[in-house]
Amino acid sequence: MELSKAFDIIMAGVISGIVAFTTQKLGVGGTALGAVLGSMLYQLLSHYLREPLGNVKTQIVEDKIVFTIPLIIILIIEVINFLANFYWRSENIIYLLEGVIHWNLFRSMGLGLLIMGLYPLFRSDEIKRTHGYLLIFAGLLLLLRGFVDVNSSIVRLYILLFYQFDALISVIIITILLYVIAVILNESIVIITGDKQL
Repeated sequence: MELSKAFDIIMAGVISGIVAFTTQKLGVGGTALGAVLGSMLYQLLSHYLREPLGNVKTQIVEDKIVFTIPLIIILIIEVINFLANFYWRSENIIYLLEGVIHWNLFRSMGLGLLIMGLYPLFRSDEIKRTHGYLLIFAGLLLLLRGFVDVNSSIVRLYILLFYQFDALISVIIITILLYVIAVILNESIVIITGDKQL
């Protein structure tokens, strides 16, 4: 499958998600708003991603770019969570996201990163194993944070660590995600252009 076709499929899913979310939160008026936002996002990303990469047909580049999309989404949510330590509106966004997925936001992101971290262990020809280990570590941190509201003897062993150092833990997770995303996208650019890695 060409990269441009994969882009269309991914964007259809993203737009559907935006429309569903805005409809759920704002009713019928949200459907129109979601469609507009989705269309604008599609046009913007189409201009900057699809057109320059439209002729690239390498499966490895396609896999790398698709692999980074959920990492970017998790990174954005984690940045919002970090800002919630200093800015109340960011905290409201986190509460909104938590409510949408029934208070399982960090558990879901942690589990997602754990699963994504396993992929490079089996396909190290596409994504380096070290990236997999970093994602597994970040996933464990998010998963542990996701369970801080559970009354359990295991949680009581580490809950104070997360309450006292949550901002630092966020910085660690953000740094890992930024590093992995940047390296994977850089490798994709190197493959596309045929240049040597910097």
